[in-house]
Amino acid sequence: MYIERLNYSGLNCYRLANGVLELIITGDVGPRIIHFGFIGDRNEFYQADPLALPADRSAWQLYGGHRLWHAPEAAGRTTVPDNAPISVEDHGDFVRIIQPTDAAGIEKQIDVRLTPASNRVQLTHRLINHNLWGVELAVWALSVMNPSGTAVIPLPPRGSHPEDLLPTATLAIWPYVDLSDPRFGFGRKYIRIAHNPNVSTPLKLGAAVPSGWIAYTNADHLFIKQFEYAADAVYPDLGSNVEVFANDFMLELETLSPLVTLAPTASVEHVERWTLVKDVPEVASDDAIDRCVLPVVNA
Repeated sequence: MYIERLNYSGLNCYRLANGVLELIITGDVGPRIIHFGFIGDRNEFYQADPLALPADRSAWQLYGGHRLWHAPEAAGRTTVPDNAPISVEDHGDFVRIIQPTDAAGIEKQIDVRLTPASNRVQLTHRLINHNLWGVELAVWALSVMNPSGTAVIPLPPRGSHPEDLLPTATLAIWPYVDLSDPRFGFGRKYIRIAHNPNVSTPLKLGAAVPSGWIAYTNADHLFIKQFEYAADAVYPDLGSNVEVFANDFMLELETLSPLVTLAPTASVEHVERWTLVKDVPEVASDDAIDRCVLPVVNA
C-alpha cells in the first residue's frame, strides 16, 4: 500500500493506493474519505463543490465522501462538527484515521486496509467512549455516493404460502417518505432505490439485511459494501442495519452495528468490506441483480 501527502481541492489530504484503487483522506477535517475509485478514474463518492472549510467551524458541514457517526440520530449528537484536523497513522498494512474526542465525548477512528493489487478495501470503524458514564450507541458508517445511480437492498430469502406463515423481513419508514415515490423499485427479492437529480424531496428507508451486503450501481460501475449481521442483536431505527437516504444531489449508503451501552474507556467496532468493479450493466430487475451483482458478492 502506497501513502502520500497532497493538496486535494484546497485541503491537506493523504492518498492511499494499491495499483488498482485510490482513496483520499482529508487531513484538515474528518475522519472522512473524500475520494474513492479506480486510479485515474472518477470519484465514486459525492464531493461538495467547492470543497472548503466553513467560515463557522462550529457548524456541521456536508463535505461528502465516507464518514463515521454514532446512532441513533439526534440533533447535537450526530451532527457534531468534524471541522478540525485529524491524525493519520501509518501501521504498514493499514492506515488509522483518528479524530480527537468530539463534543459528545466520543473518539472516532477508521482503520483502512487496501488489499495489494486488488479492487477491495476493508474499513474498521471504531468508537471510544471518553465520558465518565456509559453511552448507548451504534456505529454508523455512511458513504455519500455520486448522483444518478441505483441502490440495491437485498431482502431475506423468500418463501411460499401456506408453508411460511411468519414474517421474515422488516422495513423502517421515515415519516416524510411516500412509498408511491417512483424512485422506489420493489421486487420480490430486492428493493431498488434510484437516485433522481431532479427530485429534491428527501427519501429514507431502513431494513434488516441478514445477508450482510448492500450495493450501488452508477453508470457501469458497481460498489458493494459487506458487513456482519448479528441475528440476536438489537439494531437502531426499528431493527435497521442498512439505511438509504436520497435527495436531489446525492444518495447515502449507510450501515449500522448493533446498539450497545458503551462503558467509559470502552470501544466498539464495525467492519465494512468494499468491492468496486467495472463493466456492470444496469440492474433494473431482480434477474439483473442475480446475474450481475450476486456473483461479485459471493466471489
